Amino acid sequence: MPRYFFHVHDGQYLPDREGTDLPDLTGARLNAVLYTGELLSRDTEGFWNGELWHMDVTDEVGVILFTLDIVATDPTVVQLEGSPGHEPDG
Repeated sequence: MPRYFFHVHDGQYLPDREGTDLPDLTGARLNAVLYTGELLSRDTEGFWNGELWHMDVTDEVGVILFTLDIVATDPTVVQLEGSPGHEPDG
């Protein structure tokens, strides 16, 4: 069974040194989504700061198989920026 590694970059690099044995790439994708949900539920305030974080999923050799990019923005900020009468910066 192949081993997949789920490396998180959220302002700091959190490497997955153990990896997880999964049957295939579909299993790795599902695990990445579930793991992302677990991480986000631990730090709901930090997640909403608008900064991009991502998870690189690699194989045993270190080849990146796919990346999840995660960013959340406060809807009130988005609404203000897109509302009539709002002048863009610059």
